[in-house]
Amino acid sequence: MAVPIVGASQISTAARLDELLQRARTVKPSTSIEPPLQVSELVPENGPLFSDINGEKDVLSTAVESAAKGVFYANIGLTRIDEPAFITVWNLLDILQYCGDRDVCSAQLVLLLIEELLDSQSLAQCRTVFSFLESRREAIIAISSQNKSLVILRLCNELLRRLSRAEDPVFCGRVYIFMFQSFPLGDKSSVNLRGNFHVENVTTFEEFLTESSTNEDPMQVDNDANTPSIKTTAEPEDLSAKPPNSRKSKEGPPTLDIDTLYPVFWSLQHSFSNPPRLFEENNFKDFRSSLEATLAKFKEVPKVIQSGDIERKKGSKPSSGDSYDAFANTFNPKYLTSRDLFKLELSDLAFQRHILVQALILIDFLLTLTEKAKSKSLYQNAQKAMQYNFTMREQDTEWALGIKTAVANYLQEGPDGKFYYRMVDTVLSRDKNWVRWKMENCQPFTRKRVDTAEFLTSKSDAVRAVSKKRPNEPTGVSSSLNFLYNTEAEKGLSQLRQRDRFNAPSAEIYAKKAKMIDLDLEIANNDAEKRELEEKKSSYIWRGLRAASQKQLSSFDKIEHGKGLEALQPVPSQAEIAGDNTAPTVPEDRDAAPQEEQHSVEEQRAEQRSQVTADTEME
Repeated sequence: MAVPIVGASQISTAARLDELLQRARTVKPSTSIEPPLQVSELVPENGPLFSDINGEKDVLSTAVESAAKGVFYANIGLTRIDEPAFITVWNLLDILQYCGDRDVCSAQLVLLLIEELLDSQSLAQCRTVFSFLESRREAIIAISSQNKSLVILRLCNELLRRLSRAEDPVFCGRVYIFMFQSFPLGDKSSVNLRGNFHVENVTTFEEFLTESSTNEDPMQVDNDANTPSIKTTAEPEDLSAKPPNSRKSKEGPPTLDIDTLYPVFWSLQHSFSNPPRLFEENNFKDFRSSLEATLAKFKEVPKVIQSGDIERKKGSKPSSGDSYDAFANTFNPKYLTSRDLFKLELSDLAFQRHILVQALILIDFLLTLTEKAKSKSLYQNAQKAMQYNFTMREQDTEWALGIKTAVANYLQEGPDGKFYYRMVDTVLSRDKNWVRWKMENCQPFTRKRVDTAEFLTSKSDAVRAVSKKRPNEPTGVSSSLNFLYNTEAEKGLSQLRQRDRFNAPSAEIYAKKAKMIDLDLEIANNDAEKRELEEKKSSYIWRGLRAASQKQLSSFDKIEHGKGLEALQPVPSQAEIAGDNTAPTVPEDRDAAPQEEQHSVEEQRAEQRSQVTADTEME
């Protein structure tokens, strides 16, 4: 009977795999996870690990996978993970990783076997398996694919479900770090695009029915109404009316006693896990009163600081006998809601901070639903799943801003309060940016790498653009030198020696120019022309004062503000005054008067301007 091709290939492949594993014990004599097996050294001259079967890669891949699973299951069933012989499994995984990168077998085969290995081991042994996974992370993700990513995500999530965040926080952190390093920063695998809330996180607590205010027989303790019941969907009591067991605090609303506050306080967890329930008016009203009562109670009760918070302050060094654990913290995966512990929890500063940080997160969510926030283009262009029909009213928005400020101020109190609130505010600010990126449908924010040829071309162009340009060397016949035959050079030199070219104008000339500007202002046609003339006049006045400061500094006392440079002009002599007052002889025959004596006002002003201009040029 003839042996099928697939069966024969599996037999030959299994024999080849056993041979490679035996040779691997020689190449890597160590029985530890590190260093990785150098698979290329198993075959001389870099030859193929497995020869093709009839030239069909699919048949070879199936054969390698079947042979690998046979060796894998046989070893994990007979060998413990802490035994030296388990090195065969680690070498097998290294060989399969090498084959997966070269399409000899499926790329996700090594991850599937690691996933099954984790499922078959205890949590203590899973640490060793995960150490192997961490040491081979770069090689695994070097060639990424969708199938690999799905297996990594499923593998890590299944491991996290088995771990306790309270007892194994370090191991949980290693798993999260491995996922963060395995996936790109902009990956959408854990984005929660539709914005679903974790409504399955239900907080259960005891509820005692409120007794009536009438005096009842204290011996009636077997009444069914007084038996405790576990309530998972508790609603807060109506705090609009003053409760019977409350006392007025100095500031804010009345402070409730422990028994009355108990159901009111724990009912906040329902809003924290499912914020859309606050879109109903009654639920929002109850949330307001519950949060105000909780904050008022926090301010009233004495604070108890855990030893791990006060012994290790910022910048302090441990003493010689200090047994402080660096990994100790006040983290609780689930709150203890027993009524007997409630009084102690209220006084715990760490517990108060946990509750108030949840309140800040919820308030920030509500503030994104105000009319102003929803009018922005970011919200209108967001996905439909991220858009809500609810809009915060103006009075509710004012309350949210006020309670947010009150919570922020309270968190800054106590030891290291400023530092703690700064850390919380930084985290919330980054979370807002993350939510904004998610509302924009997770647009990629990584740029593609620049091509090498394009980079070199741009670099050479930039160097060429900023390099100094050398002047062109003269070639052939030189340019004309006729300008050297200029015979008027002496005439030009005499013009440069004229006094009006190197003598500065006097203050009197600037005063006359300013006076002529006054005449131009009277006949200015529009405001723009007036502004231009006023600026010119101010320039003349300033330059006139600067020129007069050299020789006429004593005349500055005579200058009145806003009247120009009239005080700087020379005083006319008596002869000039008498000559000006002498009336000119007017001929009786007006027709015989020469034409030059009949000037209009405009001509006189023109003559005065030309005279001033001539005087200025002479000076």
